[in-house]
Amino acid sequence: MGTDTLTKPDVVIRGRKVVGGVSEGEAMVTSQTISGWGGVNPMKGEIIESHHELRGQSFAGKILVFPGAKGSSGWSGVFHTTRLTGKAPLGMLFNIMTTKVALGCVVLRVPTMTDFDSDPLEQIETGDWVRIDADEGVVSIWKGGRRP
Repeated sequence: MGTDTLTKPDVVIRGRKVVGGVSEGEAMVTSQTISGWGGVNPMKGEIIESHHELRGQSFAGKILVFPGAKGSSGWSGVFHTTRLTGKAPLGMLFNIMTTKVALGCVVLRVPTMTDFDSDPLEQIETGDWVRIDADEGVVSIWKGGRRP
């Protein structure tokens, strides 16, 4: 018999490691940049920024897919606090590299990638199951929350 097709990802994209490691979980996707200072409640991992499409939702325990960071250098401090409070994302995928997002990823210590061969914002939807293997530079996506 052949390989079980339920274990094969629907989409695979490749990118560059920012922080190594392997992580998987449900995706939370936003097309809007995220402000750390004043935009996230680090005690809940919740987006609190006014007018943000994810306002009131928590990224705790999810794979966060977003364009990049905005705002001040407080971004890294806020995301570091989410790690300390146990409300951090399991991993992050983003498109726009800045010093604030780079430092935030390092202090967060979760598998993180950027510089993709295909835009993750176009390939991944909220609720999809995502596996990040940052060491290998591979993101595997199972659509509709279907798990491997």
